[in-house]
Amino acid sequence: MGQMVAAEAHKRGDEIGAVIGSNDKDLSIDQLADKLRGHDAAIDFSVGDTVLKNIEACARAQVPIVEGTTGWKDKEPEAKQIVAEHHGALVYGANFSIGVNLFYRLTEHAAKLFAAVEGYDPFIEEAHHNRKKDAPSGTALKLRDIMSVHLDGSISTSSTRAGHIPGTHRVGFDSEPDQVLLTHTARSRQGFASGALVAAHWIVGRTGTFEFSEVIDELIAD
Repeated sequence: MGQMVAAEAHKRGDEIGAVIGSNDKDLSIDQLADKLRGHDAAIDFSVGDTVLKNIEACARAQVPIVEGTTGWKDKEPEAKQIVAEHHGALVYGANFSIGVNLFYRLTEHAAKLFAAVEGYDPFIEEAHHNRKKDAPSGTALKLRDIMSVHLDGSISTSSTRAGHIPGTHRVGFDSEPDQVLLTHTARSRQGFASGALVAAHWIVGRTGTFEFSEVIDELIAD
């Protein structure tokens, strides 16, 4: 993902000021902050265990961060506290694909419709490459949260990890006479990189913590 973000940034005419990778894992938060200081924004696609460290380093350096890593949902309150303490800026989301974020809105509307009728059981299916560690995916959990607002009872959620699948999410409503499916299929990870860059441009000059959905809201409004 880091290489793809860099490639997309070059296409847009953005300059890559620094790249922090696995060779920098032993750096302290202050050392990371020194490498980041002076940049317009940082984009992080790493692993869940390093997210708080990366967010704090950016906050101390006064560099807005776009957090595209998944698998750290339980640490969101702590992340928000770090950003607030240092007057930093953070955009985070379960998925930075613009298509997926519009898919969230389709799912919400569908859940409202099916909540008004009887006989349909909701479910979520997701599939990713075998290197993705968190299951269900952050996107699937977000879809479930969206649906749960309007639908009573549990929502069956299944995960597949195999091969090189970039990412597929299905939201379904099943009844005895028929089944309705909404599907988002990522052809590559390019959409995640493009969305992260949109967020990076959006957050420059802002402070606070934002979900990527807020960036999408402004895009739609424009």
